[in-house]
Amino acid sequence: MKEKTIDYVLRATWMGVQKMYNEEASKKGSTMATGFALISIDPEKGTSSTALGPKMGMEATSLSRTLKSMEEKGLIERKPNPLDGRGVIIHLTPFGLEMREFSKNVVLRFDEAVKETINMEDLETFKTVAHTILELINSKKIYISENNIL
Repeated sequence: MKEKTIDYVLRATWMGVQKMYNEEASKKGSTMATGFALISIDPEKGTSSTALGPKMGMEATSLSRTLKSMEEKGLIERKPNPLDGRGVIIHLTPFGLEMREFSKNVVLRFDEAVKETINMEDLETFKTVAHTILELINSKKIYISENNIL
């Protein structure tokens, strides 16, 4: 394909980032999803399991699998929510805090590498474009038809 679609560029870029993060995470026997979850959990207060899914943009089933794996590896522990007996707060264990720091450093190093390579004006333009695309998607006005069917 001589001319790439916007979808292709976004997908290929994200797949490259995902592969890179998974390669780095595998050095510590982890995954990108686990690293993302570690970064999303408040290191001091913990995070309710119901707030974690939307915060990470993950479906409940995927989040459930990730949390189960994290618990089995000793990264997190689940404690009852003192404000809601039905809810659970996810807390990081000492090992979870250590792995959170590793994950955070991987993300920050990627961020630094991009900032060292791409000038700030181009990065701001990229962020503006990405934000606008996200707003367009979230508006749900792209595929409107008479019957609201694709």
